[in-house]
Amino acid sequence: MSLKNFQLYRPHPWHGINIGKDAPQIIKAYIEIIPNDVIKYEICKESGYIKVDRPQKFSSLPSFLYGLIPETYSAETTAAFSKIAKIGDGDPLDICVLSELPITRADIIMDVRVIGGIRLIDSNEVDDKIVAVLNGDPFYEGINDISQINPVIIDRMRHYFLSYKSIPGESIKTQIESIYDANEAYSVISAGMTDYDNHFRK
Repeated sequence: MSLKNFQLYRPHPWHGINIGKDAPQIIKAYIEIIPNDVIKYEICKESGYIKVDRPQKFSSLPSFLYGLIPETYSAETTAAFSKIAKIGDGDPLDICVLSELPITRADIIMDVRVIGGIRLIDSNEVDDKIVAVLNGDPFYEGINDISQINPVIIDRMRHYFLSYKSIPGESIKTQIESIYDANEAYSVISAGMTDYDNHFRK
């Protein structure tokens, strides 16, 4: 096969990967962090490669796969769902993915099934965390809404996001406005796709 049939450059995980034809129910997720990572990794927006953002400062570590949803953006349309904050955080929508079997590397893409979300407010900006399960995982077969997940799993997510930026002696920067179901998560993702189109395709 001729080399010309391949892309010359690696696709940017945010801008070069399609969210998926079955969005917003089943979407592509790009994973930046795996459970218990002691380093906070995130995508370099300029190059599309994983970069070290910072060491995790304290003992609060993620218990789930964490990454971003391609072709989404948190801006005006996304922020309109919040009753507290007025603006989005200016990043792609974040996603938390549950998988029964351990996935031990990041910088990967996967098909996930959206089941709900957490509306996090971070420094007065909307910072939604979409919650999903690995599509095709037999352990989560039949799970289509966050209400079907063991509450302990959601409590661990809540604890992580309420504590991962907290510094002793300083005011807490994050608060959880709401935990929402799959239907609202679909609407948030659709809004994120609209914001992406408005900011990057026009």
